[in-house]
Amino acid sequence: MTPPTSRTWSRQGHTPVVHVRGRSRRRVSVAALCCYRPGERSRLIYRPLFHSAFDSTTPAGRRSFAWTDFRDLPIAAHRQLGAPLVLIWDNLNTHRAASLRTFIAEHDWITAFHLPPYAPDLNPVEGIWSLLRRSSQANTAFNEPGQFVRALRRGIRKIQYSSNLIDGCLTATGLTITNHATTRPQGQ
Repeated sequence: MTPPTSRTWSRQGHTPVVHVRGRSRRRVSVAALCCYRPGERSRLIYRPLFHSAFDSTTPAGRRSFAWTDFRDLPIAAHRQLGAPLVLIWDNLNTHRAASLRTFIAEHDWITAFHLPPYAPDLNPVEGIWSLLRRSSQANTAFNEPGQFVRALRRGIRKIQYSSNLIDGCLTATGLTITNHATTRPQGQ
């Protein structure tokens, strides 16, 4: 993983260089949901997924979440929150998979909307990733995936305990929450 650099320095006239040792075949994917309910503390629910060339838990060659992984995240959120969910997802192809659409249609406690294409500024989770890159991952070259995962969990935990940061990610999108009960649109 190439480390994000937030600050660096060097002698005048010399370009700063950040050295990173070799690449790893292992990969870590993270999916997250920012959960908002009027009058209650904002929540962040996430799931990491560990990949490697020799990983027996994922299909051969898969380097990202499958639709079943994205299905399991709202199920976990529904169990934790004990309330219906309205998902606002970006246009990741897995979010639009037929199997996932079928799953959503079969459950009345979940409603999904998709953001317009190329609109990361409307996605509060993008703000979470930005916060992580600028805090727990900044100026760090991780030697192994375990070290990265520990830093990632520590950074996410700090955000989870600071609901004002999660609220700020929603505020930055310009979207608002209403007190109206959500109903499933006809035809979906």
